[in-house]
Amino acid sequence: MGSLLSACRINVEKKKVEEERHLRANDREYNLSFMYANNAIKTSKYNVFTFLPLNLFEQFQRLANAYFVFLLILQLIPQISSLSWFTTVVPLLLVLSITLAKDLSDDITRHKNDKHVNNRKVEVLINGELKSEKWMNVQVGDIVKLENNEFVTADLLLLSSSEPLNLIYIETAELDGTLIKYTISILYISGEVRCEPPNNRLDKFTGTLTVRGETFALDNERILLRGCTLRNTEWCFGLVVFGGPDTKLMQNSGKSIFKRTSIDHLMNFLVMFIFGFLAFLCAILSIGNGIWEYQEGNSFITFLPRADGANASLSAFLTFWSYVIILNTVVPISLYVSVEILRLGNSYFIDWDCKMYHVKSNTPAQARTTTLNEELGQIKYIFSDKTGTLTQNIMTFNRCSINGKSYGKKKIDFSWNSLADSKFCFHDHKLVEAVKSGSPEVRAFFRLLALCHTVMAEEKTEGELFYQAQSPDEGALVTAARNFGFVFRSRTPETISLVEMGVPTTYELLAVLDFNNVRKRMSVIVRNPEGKLTLYCKGADTIIFERLHPLSSKLMEVTTEHLNEYAGEGLRTLALAYKDLDEDKFEEWKERHHEASTSLEDREAKLDAIYEEIEKDLLLLGASAVEDKLQDGVPQTIEQLAKADIKIWVLTGDKQETAENIGYSCNMLREEMKEIFIVASNTAEEVREELVKKMSPESGDEPPIEKSRFLGKKSQVVEDEKVNGEYGLVINGHSLAFALQKDMQLELLRTACMCQAVICCRVTPLQKAQVVELVKKHKKAVTLAIGDGANDVSMIKTAHIGVGISGQEGMQAVLSSDFSFAQFRYLQRLLLVHGRWSYLRMCKFLRYFFYKNFTFTFVHFWYAFFCGFSAQTVYDEWFITLYNLIYAALPVIGLSLFDQDVNDRWSFQYPQLYAPGQLNQYFSKMAFARILLHSCYSSLILFFVPWAAMCDTVRDDGKDIADYQSFALLAQTCLLIVVSVQLGLDTYYWTAVSQFFLWGSLSVYFAVTFTMYSNGMYLIFTSSFPFIGTARNSLNQPNIWLTIFLTTILCILPVVAKRFLFIQLKPTINDKVAPRKVPRRRISTRRSGYAFSHARGYGDLVTSGRFLRIPVKTRSALFPHTDTPVADSTPQTYRTIYEGAQSP
Repeated sequence: MGSLLSACRINVEKKKVEEERHLRANDREYNLSFMYANNAIKTSKYNVFTFLPLNLFEQFQRLANAYFVFLLILQLIPQISSLSWFTTVVPLLLVLSITLAKDLSDDITRHKNDKHVNNRKVEVLINGELKSEKWMNVQVGDIVKLENNEFVTADLLLLSSSEPLNLIYIETAELDGTLIKYTISILYISGEVRCEPPNNRLDKFTGTLTVRGETFALDNERILLRGCTLRNTEWCFGLVVFGGPDTKLMQNSGKSIFKRTSIDHLMNFLVMFIFGFLAFLCAILSIGNGIWEYQEGNSFITFLPRADGANASLSAFLTFWSYVIILNTVVPISLYVSVEILRLGNSYFIDWDCKMYHVKSNTPAQARTTTLNEELGQIKYIFSDKTGTLTQNIMTFNRCSINGKSYGKKKIDFSWNSLADSKFCFHDHKLVEAVKSGSPEVRAFFRLLALCHTVMAEEKTEGELFYQAQSPDEGALVTAARNFGFVFRSRTPETISLVEMGVPTTYELLAVLDFNNVRKRMSVIVRNPEGKLTLYCKGADTIIFERLHPLSSKLMEVTTEHLNEYAGEGLRTLALAYKDLDEDKFEEWKERHHEASTSLEDREAKLDAIYEEIEKDLLLLGASAVEDKLQDGVPQTIEQLAKADIKIWVLTGDKQETAENIGYSCNMLREEMKEIFIVASNTAEEVREELVKKMSPESGDEPPIEKSRFLGKKSQVVEDEKVNGEYGLVINGHSLAFALQKDMQLELLRTACMCQAVICCRVTPLQKAQVVELVKKHKKAVTLAIGDGANDVSMIKTAHIGVGISGQEGMQAVLSSDFSFAQFRYLQRLLLVHGRWSYLRMCKFLRYFFYKNFTFTFVHFWYAFFCGFSAQTVYDEWFITLYNLIYAALPVIGLSLFDQDVNDRWSFQYPQLYAPGQLNQYFSKMAFARILLHSCYSSLILFFVPWAAMCDTVRDDGKDIADYQSFALLAQTCLLIVVSVQLGLDTYYWTAVSQFFLWGSLSVYFAVTFTMYSNGMYLIFTSSFPFIGTARNSLNQPNIWLTIFLTTILCILPVVAKRFLFIQLKPTINDKVAPRKVPRRRISTRRSGYAFSHARGYGDLVTSGRFLRIPVKTRSALFPHTDTPVADSTPQTYRTIYEGAQSP
C-alpha cells in the first residue's frame, strides 16, 4: 500500500511543523536543503484532470443533488419506474451544469491571475550578477533588486536602497490600506537569518540577523511584505525570507469564517422536514396500494397478470419507491441554485447604487459577499466604532493644558512663523506669547510633540514640509508643534532634526518604545546637543497618570479637571510626560533591551517588561486635545435606525466623557431619556450592583432566560422585557471587564438590551468582539458590526454581518468585511432599502417556490386514490420535466429580483417598515405550515374541479373527451395558470422584465404544448410524445376554458378574501403605509445657501399632533457638522406610524 501511494506521489507522512526559519543570504544550495516553498502561488482549486471529478464530488455533497442521483438509480429499475429517465436527468443536468459553468469561470479567472503574477520578472543576484527571473523561480535566501513602482516579489528583509540613510517609501494598500509608510533598511548583503515561521500577522515579525559574529534584532520595520509597491525610491535590495504560499499576504488569504443566514439554517431544516414528509406521503400511498391489491387486485389479474411470487405486500413495497420517484418535485432540486442567482442579483444592486457612491473619495459601495443580503433586512443590534466611523478621523489640534494652565479660546495669527502650516488654526494668543517668552514648560511640551512620534517628513521645496503619519492624531500633534515653533524637519534611524524657534537642533535618537493597543502609550529616549538624556512619553491619561512621580500629584489634579472639560467638549485627549535619565542606568537598561529585542521567544512580553522598568516616575507636562468632527448625516442616520427599532451600541477606546458627548451629538443619548446609567466601578461587586437596574416594575431579580435552539445551536436566550420609558447605558472598559465575566454577563446583557442606546468606552479590540459575541450568543437577534480600522476587525468578523468603512485608518476593516462603503450615513440605505428589499424578495421567493412545488405534487397524491395507487402520473412527462425548469422558473426569478413593496423614498419615510424582518414575520416555520395548507387546498381544487368537469363530458359535436390525456392536459393547464395568477397577486412592483417573464412563460407553455402534441412529433418520436392531438381537441372547447376559469377563481378567491379581511381587521405596517401614498407636491429645485445649515426641523412635532405642547429642550450638538440629505437629493420628513387602531 505504501509503495502504491509513493508511486502516486502521495506523501503519507505529515509535514513537519516549522518552528523556526533559518536561511543564508545568497546561498541557494544551503537554503534548498530546508525545502522551503518557492515563490510560485496557486489560488486555483482545479486543473484539467481534477475539475470534473472534484467539482461533481463537491456538488453531490449537497443533499438535494445526492437525492436526485438516488432517484435516477430508482428510475432505472423497471419494476418501480413509472417516469421516464429524462424527467430527472434533464433538471439534474441543468442544475449541475449551471454550477459547473460558474465554478469553471471562477477557476479560469484564478488560473489567469496566478499565471500573470507568477510570470512577472524581477532581477535576482546570482553568482555576483543581476539576472532577470520569473517570480515563481525566486527562492528563499535570494537577494532581489526592486525598482520604483514595482510590486514586491516576496516577503523581503531590506538590505539597502538608493535613498539617503537607506530609507524607502512603500504603498501597502493591498495589505492594510496605508498609502505611504517608511522602513529602515540594513546595510548588509550577507549573513544568516533566524526568524519566526510563516504566519498571518501583518503587524509582527520576530527575527535576528547575524553578520561577522554580531547579532541584530529584526522586527516588522525591517520587513517589506509581498503585496506592497515601491514608491518614490529609485531602487532597493532585499533578502527573500518568505516566498509564495508562506508570505504573509497568502497566509491571510486563507478561508475566512463562513457566515450563514438564519434563512439558510431554516431552509436546511425545512428540506429535512420535506424528506420526512415525502416518506410519510409515500408510506400512505403504499399502504393504500397494499389494501387495494388485496381487495381489488384479483379482478385485474386476467389482463394484468402478476409476476411469479408477487403479492400485495411486494406491490406495496415497490409502490413506495415508485411514489418516491413521482413525488420527487416536493424536494426542491433547483432551490439552492435559484437562491444563489437571487442573492447575486441583489448584490449587484448594492454595487450599482449611485446613492451610496462617495464622490470625494471615488468609493462605491461594495457587496463583498453574496450570501448575506437578506440578513441585512433583519438587523436588531448595530455595534459601531466611533473614530473614523461616526467621525471623520481628520484631527485638528484645539486645546491643551500645560503646567496647569488651559489654552485654546481665541483664534490667533501664525504669520510670524515662516514654516507654519497655513491650514492650521488655533484659538489662543496667550500660548504663542508663552512660547515666544521662553516658558520652559511650554517649550518642553511642544518639544515632546516634535520628538515623540513616528512621522516622516518630506521637503520637496524649501519651507514646504509634508508629513506622512500612520495615524491622524500624530499628524495633528506634530503639525501643532510645527506651528508653535518646534518644527520637525527630518529624521534618520539615529537622529531627529528639529528647528526650535528658528534654531536648527539635532537630537540623537537612542530608543523608540512604540505604541500598541495594550500599552496605549509611546516613548522615545533622546540625547540633546548638550548630552542630556531624556525620555518623552505620551499616551492615554489613565496609563500615564499611573506612572507619574509623586511630585506631579497636584499638577495631575488640575490637569484632570482640564481633561474632563476637554472630554466634555468631545475632544480626544492625550497626557504628556517626561523623565531625565542617568547615563549609567540607561546603559545598563540598554543592554537588557538589546537582549530582549534579539530574543526569538516571547520577544513582545520581554520588551513590555523592559519598557515598564524605564517608564516610571514620570513628570507631567500637560495634556493635548484634538477634535474629530462628525461625518455628514450621522445624527440623522442614527435617528432613522432608532425609528426602525434597531439598537445601536458604540464601542470606543475614548474617554468616558468624550464618548458620552459623542452620544449626545449623534442623537443616541437625549436629555428627554428617563435616565442614563453610568457604570464606572473598580470592583466586581460594585459593577454587579450598578448593573441591577429597575427599568420595569414587572422585572424580576434574575434575567428571564429561555433554553433555545437558534441558528442550529443550543444556547441560553435572554428574553426581551418591557421597559417604562427610554434609557441609556455608558460603561467603561474597566467595569466591562468585570461585567463580561461568566457569572455576570447575562445581567450585563439584560440591562444593556433594555436600554435604547449603549456606549462602551475605553474598550480593547478583544472586548469589542466579546460584547458582540455576548449578544450574538444570548439574543434571538441578528447583529451587525461596523468599523474602519484594524482594531475593529475582530468585531467585524464576530458579528453576523460585518461592514467596513474605507476611511483614514487603511483597508483592514474593509478586507475583513462583508459589505463596505465610504460613509456611515450609507448604512441606513444599506439596511432600510437594500436589506429590507432583499429580505422581502427572498421570503416571497421561498413562499412562492414551496407553494408551486407542493401544489404540483399534491395533485399526484389525490390522483392516487382514483388510479388504484398504481403510481400513475397525472401530468404529461414533458410537463413534469419542464415545469420547474421553464414554465415556473423565470417568473419567480423576476419576482425575487425586482419586487418592492414601497420605493426607497417611502422606506426612509417609514422606517418602521423594517420591523417585520426583525421578527421573522415574512418567512418562518409557521409561514411554511400555512404554505402547506394553502397548497393542499389549491391541489384539491386543481384536481377535483377538472375531474368533475371532465367526468362523462362530451365535445360540442357529441364526441367523448373524458379520457386520461385530456384530463392531464386540463389539470396541468389549470395548475400553471393558477400559480401564475398567484404570482401576480404577490407582485407589488411590476416591471417590463416581470411582465415578460410571466406572459412569456405562459406563451412558451402553450407553444410547447401544441408542438409536442402535434402529429409531426408523434410520427418522429412515437414513444416519447403519445399525447397526439390532445391539445387541439381539448383547448378548442368552451367548457374546458370555463373549467380553467372556475378553477382559477376558486383557488384565488380565498387568498383575496383573506387579504381584504386582514387589511380591514388586522392591518400590517405595510397596509397602514399604503393608503398614505398620495401624489408628492413638486419641490422646487431652487435652494437657499443656508438650507442645510440649520438644526433639524419640526416635522415630527407637527405630524404627531402634539405641536401645541412645549417641546423638551435637547442638548445642543457639540460637534459641528454639515447636514447633507442622507438618502436622496430632497429633504426628508419623518412621520410616526401608530400601532393602535386609531390614526394619529
